[in-house]
Amino acid sequence: MAVYVYSIVATDHPQRLDGLDGVGDPPTALRTVHAKKLSAVVSDAPEELRPKRRDLGAHQAVQERLMADGTVLPLQFGFTTTNDDAVREVLEERTDEFTERLQALKGCAEYHLKCAQDEDAMLRQILRESDEARRLNEDIRSGNASPDLPFALGELVAKEVEARQERLAAAVVDALREFAREESASRPTGNDFVSVSFLVNQKDEKRLRAAEQELAEELGEDFDLRLRGPLPAYSFV
Repeated sequence: MAVYVYSIVATDHPQRLDGLDGVGDPPTALRTVHAKKLSAVVSDAPEELRPKRRDLGAHQAVQERLMADGTVLPLQFGFTTTNDDAVREVLEERTDEFTERLQALKGCAEYHLKCAQDEDAMLRQILRESDEARRLNEDIRSGNASPDLPFALGELVAKEVEARQERLAAAVVDALREFAREESASRPTGNDFVSVSFLVNQKDEKRLRAAEQELAEELGEDFDLRLRGPLPAYSFV
């Protein structure tokens, strides 16, 4: 039967799995596959696995339990392979790589930051600060404008938004990166213009949170700054 892999830890990690279930309906039983220096937490893989709330929760619960007892290389939801022997073979072949990564993650957790700005506030700011945008907007509102002006204004605003958000994103990340060992940016979605993960040492977590709150106050109520963590270090495996 195929094997679902949750995470990789050192063999001396406590690997407490009591009271936890694996993914699937009915839930699968968790077990460990051991190599010389590394172990993997696995279960049988359900035939049809989808990212349902219960299964995502089971996957996350394993990571959080293991994190409480030591360093973990968490795998993303849905990783499967053929059998226990295949897991053991990978652990043995990539022992040095995984051990090095475990050392890099020691004492750390992931914090994920997202930031958005109210669209209306951004538009008002552009109209205040851009003479050309303000002129186009006034011409349109006069009722005597060319039919092409709304398109021209929209194109100008779009370019301004992109440029301003790039500068804001760089400033936001720069304000917090001193508290991180590593960072990993991803493409923002929706109204967000920042989506970045920080690998943060436990001793720097309070400082990061305090700096994020100070930054939120500095940016003001037109901005929505969200910091989630501590999380399993998915972005740094």
